[in-house]
Amino acid sequence: MKKYVCEPCGYVYDPEVGDPDGGIAPGTAFEDLPEDWMCPLCGAGKDMFAAEE
Repeated sequence: MKKYVCEPCGYVYDPEVGDPDGGIAPGTAFEDLPEDWMCPLCGAGKDMFAAEE
């Protein structure tokens, strides 16, 4: 599974880790995150993330 980077702040969403503080279980692909999920650091929406090369 690909990691995704928040373009405004640089936070990396790693599907192997998930977002425990946001209630996202490890193993959750970025595509499977709720549409209203936001960056835990800066609050940017999913549309502000880009796949990591």
